[in-house]
Amino acid sequence: MTSETPTKTIALHGEETDNPGFSSIRVPDLVELVERQLLQAIFEGRLPPGSRIVEAELSRQMGVSRAPLREAARRLESQGVIVSTPRKGFTVRTFSPKEIQDLFQVRLGLEVMAARLACVVATDAQLASLKAYADDMLERAPTLSNIERVTMDLGMHTAISRLSGNEYLQRIFANMQAEIRICQGFIERQYRDPVFIAQSHFPVVDAILRRDADAAEKALRVHLVDAQDKAHAQVLHGDHALDADTTPTARHTGSAAVTPLKPPKAATAAKAPPAAASPVSSSRRKPPRP
Repeated sequence: MTSETPTKTIALHGEETDNPGFSSIRVPDLVELVERQLLQAIFEGRLPPGSRIVEAELSRQMGVSRAPLREAARRLESQGVIVSTPRKGFTVRTFSPKEIQDLFQVRLGLEVMAARLACVVATDAQLASLKAYADDMLERAPTLSNIERVTMDLGMHTAISRLSGNEYLQRIFANMQAEIRICQGFIERQYRDPVFIAQSHFPVVDAILRRDADAAEKALRVHLVDAQDKAHAQVLHGDHALDADTTPTARHTGSAAVTPLKPPKAATAAKAPPAAASPVSSSRRKPPRP
């Protein structure tokens, strides 16, 4: 009688295993696709604050099982976008006017400090990269989706916090990003023109490029106070706060439907802005003065 000894093979990651050395083949991240659809629906107001995530209905509309939808909801819960309540399931997070006020008070103080520090400690190459990012955001604003514009907008403010060179400041700002992201979705829906949102950053960027700390603080206060007003109006009045002549680019359809998911043919992520670029004259695109 002979006994067979399992043959050890070397898996692709370099560890011994009794199994054949094959790595798993991953299909496109279905959970991530579902997560993006949920975020898009939240930012566009098709899933407004306080609305329930009805798993059966949304999974049917997307053409997926409940498992990836539930996992996507958990991811958004970890980001503070969705909340889970026993026996009620997942709902979109709501904000009170007081929470909006508290958030922007802290955000304003933090970002003003970051901008002032950036005027002093940022290198010329870092400032050139900031300008290139602003130009790219403006150029692509008309063609990006709501979620992509929100991501780029938050990326601009994150870049300024990094230019401060203060690691504690950056950590605090990172901890606020979930709430800021939701508010940015509110703000996105309050403007008529997505290009205007991108342009509104240029007074801040131009002042930092000149290393004019006072001008940067003034421009940033105007920018963030206006953002706070828009977020506050959305919380109080919802889409009724939009002006009657809002253009189609800023008006959502009101439909609660979501798009059936299909595996993408290629990666659809927005192209990352250049890490560094030569300074470009700000006169090419002149934003409206605050």
